[in-house]
Amino acid sequence: MRESLAVHSERRLRLAGRNLLEKGNPWFASLDALRDQASERGRKLVSFANYDYLGLAEHASVKMAAISSVRAGGVGAQGSRLVGGERRAHGKLERSIAGFLGLDACLTLVSGFLTNQAVISHVMTQSDLIIYDQFSHNSIRAGSAASHGAAVSFRHNDLGDLRSILERSRAEHRNCLVVVEGLYSMDGDIPDLPALLRLKAEFNFWLLVDEAHSFGVLGATGRGLSEHYGTDPRDIDLVVGTLSKTLGACGGFVCANGGVIEWLKYTLGGFVYSVGLPPVIAASALAALDLLVAEPQRVALLRENSQFFLELARGAGLDVGVAEGVAVIPVMFPDLGSVLAASDALLNAGYYAPPIVHVGVPKDAPRIRFFISTEHERADMVKVVQLLRGLSQADDAKSVASENLTAAL
Repeated sequence: MRESLAVHSERRLRLAGRNLLEKGNPWFASLDALRDQASERGRKLVSFANYDYLGLAEHASVKMAAISSVRAGGVGAQGSRLVGGERRAHGKLERSIAGFLGLDACLTLVSGFLTNQAVISHVMTQSDLIIYDQFSHNSIRAGSAASHGAAVSFRHNDLGDLRSILERSRAEHRNCLVVVEGLYSMDGDIPDLPALLRLKAEFNFWLLVDEAHSFGVLGATGRGLSEHYGTDPRDIDLVVGTLSKTLGACGGFVCANGGVIEWLKYTLGGFVYSVGLPPVIAASALAALDLLVAEPQRVALLRENSQFFLELARGAGLDVGVAEGVAVIPVMFPDLGSVLAASDALLNAGYYAPPIVHVGVPKDAPRIRFFISTEHERADMVKVVQLLRGLSQADDAKSVASENLTAAL
């Protein structure tokens, strides 16, 4: 007998780990309600779960730009830009992003996820090969799966493994696209761009770098992975990013050679057949970018705060994995129970940092991912690390006691 959609959904949710919710649900929290509750108790709620890295989302200039845009032209773009026309904010934002990154041209889409999925599946076709880092974002995997080309992953940040795949398979395919992230969102580490560029020259592939988390974060002035390494940004064929991280808005963008962007403007399904970016979002993102350019000291402060948290956590014996120490810093836990308990203890102390479990990371690597911001105060970072260290020491004591009991028996 065929199952109903409701039964099918229930079964799939159970397989995805619905039993986790039986231990309490730390996800989909209402931050507004949590802040109100904290305020009623004369306390504050500090979030380490939101990626407003440079503190621009709540900036007065950004808010005013959004308000002015709404007053001038309403909320939505009201159609695909191809057939419904554009707003001034679209072109201004795209030219500013491209200029900031040192690239020819830019195209914005209404979703960062959609940008990766649409671009990869559109650019790569039958007879082509896509090679992506195994820890790539789901949007990259979705784009690779949606293309008609072959797709394979290489071990995370292992360029030796990438070379092996290229040696075995590159010659069998017409075009090849290698996809990496500028800053990996779950581990907080970065790829070796100079080494990637050497491989690119040797094997003649196109390179896509997803700068979602590295835009506004890496490099002295936040211009991303190329600035971090001092390489020419034009050596990268496609730079994909998002407006929802550093710029505090939403939507995605792709930067490339001017001819490439002109081609995508008329043929990219995720752009042509989708509504244009809301002008209010374009205006607020542009205001945030203007602040980033005018106040590069924000990037330096983010780096200082990130390094402070990283060193503090390591000094306390917490496992931060391979984190670079900029913006994204995970703290690893041995099992599901301990990560859920830690997240709950943090929330009770006024710190919102939900756990990341096997839906987003390997089943044996649960963690709490801390997004560090210029707005975080060091006193709060100290309290968070002290709390986590105390929980870790308590777990260690329980483990020792259990081992002693087992030995006695």
